[in-house]
Amino acid sequence: MDGYQEDNEHMDLTNSDTRAEEREPHQDPSLQLEDDDLQEISILPLRNTVVFPSIVLPLIVERPRSVRLIDDAVVADRLIALVALKDPEVDDPEPEDLYSVGTLAVIHRMARDQDTSGRHLIVQGMERVRILEIIQKEPYLRARMERIPEVVEEGVELEALTRSVSDLFERLVELTAYIPEEVASSVIETQDASRLAYLVAASTRMEMPTRQEILELDDVTEKLRRLVEVLTREVDILEMGQKIRTDAQSVIEDMQREYFLREQLKVIQRELGEDDAQSAEVQTLREKIQEAQMPEEAEQEAQREIERLAKLPPAAAEYSVIRTYLDWLTDLPWQKLSDDNLDINLARQVLDEDHYDLERIKDRIVEYLAVRKLRHERAEVNRDQATSNDPIRREREGVILCFVGPPGVGKTSLGQSIARSLGREFIRQSLGGVRDEAEIRGHRRTYIGAMPGRIIQAIRRCGTRNPVFMLDEVDKIGADYRGDPTSALLEVLDPEQNTEFRDHYLGVPFDLSQVMFITTANVLDTIPAPLLDRMEVLQLSGYTEKEKIAIAREYLVPRQIRENGLRSEEIVFSQEALSTVVREYTREAGVRNLERMIGSICRKVAARIAGGTAQQVSVDAEDVAGYLGRPRFFYEVAERTQIPGVATGLAWTESGGDILFIEATKMKGQKGFMTTGQLGNVMQESARAALSYIRSKAEDLGLDPGFFDDLDIHLHVPAGAIPKDGPSAGVVMATALASLVKGVPVSSTLGMTGEITLRGQVLPVGGIKEKVLAAHRAGLERICLPKRNEKDLDELPEDVREQLDFILVDRVEQVFEVAFNDSEGNSSGKTKEQKGAGPE
Repeated sequence: MDGYQEDNEHMDLTNSDTRAEEREPHQDPSLQLEDDDLQEISILPLRNTVVFPSIVLPLIVERPRSVRLIDDAVVADRLIALVALKDPEVDDPEPEDLYSVGTLAVIHRMARDQDTSGRHLIVQGMERVRILEIIQKEPYLRARMERIPEVVEEGVELEALTRSVSDLFERLVELTAYIPEEVASSVIETQDASRLAYLVAASTRMEMPTRQEILELDDVTEKLRRLVEVLTREVDILEMGQKIRTDAQSVIEDMQREYFLREQLKVIQRELGEDDAQSAEVQTLREKIQEAQMPEEAEQEAQREIERLAKLPPAAAEYSVIRTYLDWLTDLPWQKLSDDNLDINLARQVLDEDHYDLERIKDRIVEYLAVRKLRHERAEVNRDQATSNDPIRREREGVILCFVGPPGVGKTSLGQSIARSLGREFIRQSLGGVRDEAEIRGHRRTYIGAMPGRIIQAIRRCGTRNPVFMLDEVDKIGADYRGDPTSALLEVLDPEQNTEFRDHYLGVPFDLSQVMFITTANVLDTIPAPLLDRMEVLQLSGYTEKEKIAIAREYLVPRQIRENGLRSEEIVFSQEALSTVVREYTREAGVRNLERMIGSICRKVAARIAGGTAQQVSVDAEDVAGYLGRPRFFYEVAERTQIPGVATGLAWTESGGDILFIEATKMKGQKGFMTTGQLGNVMQESARAALSYIRSKAEDLGLDPGFFDDLDIHLHVPAGAIPKDGPSAGVVMATALASLVKGVPVSSTLGMTGEITLRGQVLPVGGIKEKVLAAHRAGLERICLPKRNEKDLDELPEDVREQLDFILVDRVEQVFEVAFNDSEGNSSGKTKEQKGAGPE
């Protein structure tokens, strides 16, 4: 290939296969040039090579045309013009394929290659020439040319550029290995700016067009300026490359150092016996993984983590993280199930021992056990009869119950009894005030100190996959920027989804379908509808006086005797004493305060027995005040309703039912009306509706139509510090206002509830059972209820129904007739449908 440059390496021309022809050193070819500007010179095209003046370099010539040119030139004056090709891919160059500027060169030495018939040359550039005219194309190119003199403008700029090029080239030599030392020395010693430019250009890597550009520049200052740009870029590239290599070397050295230190650590651990301990720990974990019988996905994850653990030193920060994670995986009861006690009679006996009444709840548990028993028995029969081709269908096992009722009625303890009757483990988790979703689903392992959620933690603690799991206070879960825990519970409490519950920490599915979930709440209003839809709601109402006495006698008194260190023969409670405590010291839906009062009596008796002042104590009704002080509650209905303008209403609260008094008064004014007592919007609207109805019926009430023109009316609902709302006080508000304007007091034995319309209709309301029980506790004898609530009376205990008279009404006039006529009482235990005027 013509023009191939051997990177300035000196060729060995003394080979036995070559024959050298040399020019005498004293023959200077420049002396043979004529003084004319024009000179006919043969042209040798070069590929990928630009020859600069004063530069000596080797060339290889192989093309026949070029070989003939060299042979003729050696015989003649040895002068040739070296001109670069624009396109190095051209095989047979034409004049237009050449640059117009080249270098006049002399052939110092030539050697013939016997194998390829080529020529090996040593040439030296003399000066720049420009092609003026091509005068010959065959057998090789010849042209008439002119010299191009160098333009050198001496000055400070030239000197500065010369120094910059020298400094940059010196830095380039330091960063590279391909520039010979003698070339670097030549550059440093060169004083001529033009020669310096060509020597640096010939020794520096750059693109072919850039070399040609430097050759064609006439001004030496421009040549040097262009070289400064090229050298600066080359030095920057080389410095960056050196930095990359240095950084890579540093990383490699760090890795080698770490490997060396780890090997040393292994030796030290082996000498101390710690290496064996780590291996033993890893092997123990492998055995625990095999024994855990995990599902396939969980086992694969565990195996992956155990392999990572085996490669880490115990001192590594991640070692303890992986170790803790594997402990959680292996400790979970993936396949451990408690055997259910499917004896229906035994389960009923256990429930009766622990809880009084609650027949609906007990029946539901018995139903669940019966279904489990039948499915278990018939599943075995079907399994015996099934063939291998029959499809396997998964049956839902889980059940989600929601116990709703006031505090103290036994919701939580009922869950414990259910677990005992089933023979399962019992877990209780209180969700009151939980605001972080991670409490349910756990934290991801990327966080420091991450742990699984409460569900997985409790499952691990109990050690079985089918416990009775009680989620207490589910109505008091909060939500904030950390997420909504109730949304996380949707998956937990859905039998269709919880077969593959994924805790964020574990990252693998865990089957919760065998868990019997029980939730408790005081109200349903704060539970989101999607969550409530997944649960079977069972309502627990407050206890009657009879039930409280029975519970105290059978459960509370024996427990408090044990807890206070007494024996059963050392203290005896009479029936009358318990009745007194229930009536005069507690007024609640549940029995928590009742147990506290009993405990207080037991502690005082224990003090007497421990002090030696008594050996056996009998507590009667007259003794209660001596132990508990003056009574806290008394029947105040008669006292509160003895003046006109006061009526007794029935209310529902989170703590069960209660009674409230509606008070109305009048004063001189201008038809003003105000309500107080922290009433909500709905209750205020009920008050205005009641007043409008009373004013519209002024004539029927025996009033002058202008009765309200010069009066202000104030309606108050004690206690004023307790917020109240709801539509069910409409009837009692209308009755209180009617009592005020008629000047007739309301019957002191009457309680009432119901929503009122402007037309005087009485609409049904909720919470009838709780309200009636509250009326019974307060000593009321007659209850006015909306007629459409008659069906709710079936839920009342039989003894309550026998002791109260129920008047069913659908018009307000019927309520007035009962409220203002004491002679309208019914015989005890009967329900009366009050007749009155029909709707307008």
